[in-house]
Amino acid sequence: MRWEDFRSSDNVEDRRGQGGGGGGGGFGFPGGGAGGLGIGTIVILCIIGWVTGINPAILIGGAETVTRQRAPQEQTQAPDRERRTGAPTDQTGKFAAAILGNTEDVWSQVLPNQTGRQYTPTTMVLYTGGTRSGCGQARAAMGPFYCPLDKKVYLDTAFFKEMEQRFRVKGDFAYAYVIAHEVGHHVQDVLGILPKVQKRQQQVDERQANQLSVRVELMADCLAGVWAKNSNDRFNALEQGDIEEAMQAASAIGDDRLQKQSQGYVVPDSFTHGSSAQRMRWFQTGFKSGQTQSCDTFRAAQL
Repeated sequence: MRWEDFRSSDNVEDRRGQGGGGGGGGFGFPGGGAGGLGIGTIVILCIIGWVTGINPAILIGGAETVTRQRAPQEQTQAPDRERRTGAPTDQTGKFAAAILGNTEDVWSQVLPNQTGRQYTPTTMVLYTGGTRSGCGQARAAMGPFYCPLDKKVYLDTAFFKEMEQRFRVKGDFAYAYVIAHEVGHHVQDVLGILPKVQKRQQQVDERQANQLSVRVELMADCLAGVWAKNSNDRFNALEQGDIEEAMQAASAIGDDRLQKQSQGYVVPDSFTHGSSAQRMRWFQTGFKSGQTQSCDTFRAAQL
């Protein structure tokens, strides 16, 4: 991906090296966990808790996990005067700021043209280990996530290295897909979708809440595809093999694959992000159409 020519976003808050605490590992990596659950399952449920505002205890049902989510936050809060804003100067930071800037350039045109809604950019928080978010404690083990309460994307940049080391997924566009997916959640927020889903999830049982979460996540995958299509049409930034990189990333973080790795078996009713096949399919749907309307997973008869 030819990202070096992208405009760098100024909507970056760099807290790297300023926080402490937080767990190790990236999104859904296999390993031990609390309350008899594998870490992959715990991570998936924690992330959807932060995204939707649902108490992770409802999703996980374990007091030990609740205690972990309520760990002291003050030690990871960086003083405002120490936070660096604007484009970072290191290579990883430059990449993240460039991808964010490109999503701004694309969505500021695509969203009003296709939906009539004006796009208000999100802020990306770069951190290491752990930091505080408007949705609670941000930890490396949670992977990248979007917090609708403060309208920010949170990214521990070590996640990219974890993708390569644990899942054998690498490449600029694979990493860009991760960022674009989280920005996709912000697009959902701008469109008023996230608040409606959150309200509905509080009215239904856990299985139905999980099903709603899957639709939210697959829609974000699709919106990442819409971004990629429109970005390439405008900037001609994609190179051979880029889409394959995104497909590998989407496959690697499918619920079925994560559960199989973490606990040895798959429980479809507990899915919160969708299977590998579903995540790949919805990204491709957005990329092929380039249309936000094609991403309406809530009206789709089949996911």
